[in-house]
Amino acid sequence: MTRITVRVQPNASKNEIVGCVDDVWKIRLTASPTDGEANQALIRFLSKQWKVPQREIEIIKGKTSRTKVIRIPQDAMGRRDA
Repeated sequence: MTRITVRVQPNASKNEIVGCVDDVWKIRLTASPTDGEANQALIRFLSKQWKVPQREIEIIKGKTSRTKVIRIPQDAMGRRDA
């Protein structure tokens, strides 16, 4: 498993990966940060982008923060949609 750090911007106009700076991925999500909606949206979005089942993606740090540490399968980064 690989750990990646993401910085989430909730309430965005669309779901997208903005880029990566200093090993931190910036991701915009349309979901609201209330009641864990943005966390679930993040897992669904990453699952689709990296073609990984949602059950294999886990937020291991930062569940109530915009900066999160995510655990994903080792080879997931190579499967990302362009």
